Amino acid sequence: MATSMIHIFVTFMLVAAHMAIADTNMLQDFCVADLSNGVKVNGYPCKDPAKVTPEDFYFVGLATAAATANSTMGSAVTGANVEKVPGLNTMGVSISRIDYAPGGLNPPHLHPRASEAIFVLEGRLFVGFLTTAGKLISKHVNKGDVFVFPKALLHFQQNPNNAPASVLAAFDSQLPGTQVVGPSLFGANPPIPDDLLAKAFGVGAPEIQKIKGKFPPKK
Repeated sequence: MATSMIHIFVTFMLVAAHMAIADTNMLQDFCVADLSNGVKVNGYPCKDPAKVTPEDFYFVGLATAAATANSTMGSAVTGANVEKVPGLNTMGVSISRIDYAPGGLNPPHLHPRASEAIFVLEGRLFVGFLTTAGKLISKHVNKGDVFVFPKALLHFQQNPNNAPASVLAAFDSQLPGTQVVGPSLFGANPPIPDDLLAKAFGVGAPEIQKIKGKFPPKK
């Protein structure tokens, strides 16, 4: 009897697991994010379908180049993620435009929740990413080219030329997240201890303090 009950329980759990996997697909046409709700459970709750409008699926911010003059790195990112386009909620996609001044840099960073593919709109860029084995995969890309950065790997884009450049970047996440190496390590709040960073980078504490001075703590 006990053996039969165990078999029934195991069978039930396997069926439940299969059903859980099967139900990961969307169960409605869309789930426009209700950004006013304030509740987030790995995404946003759905807006009342009766209140959905075309504006929930629309964004004009990628049409023109963003200003790069006030950027310390000479680059500017304009994101069209779920926070800008509520209709992207649960769809697992988003897009950004990145503009680079001459000599501009989108510094080493990663997206913890998404792979990225860029399409060069204008100019020429030096791009690359680092594998977990420390190998640099890099290339110069031109207008019309596509380059892909794998999920959660450190990558960068640099404009080494005397003319502006721009790309469109596509992500397989509605909210990819971005973690930039410099500000994350040296502008953390509360701060990472100086002695820890000094040992990690093989330098003295005064050098760490000097670098931290370039990255105000995050609020």
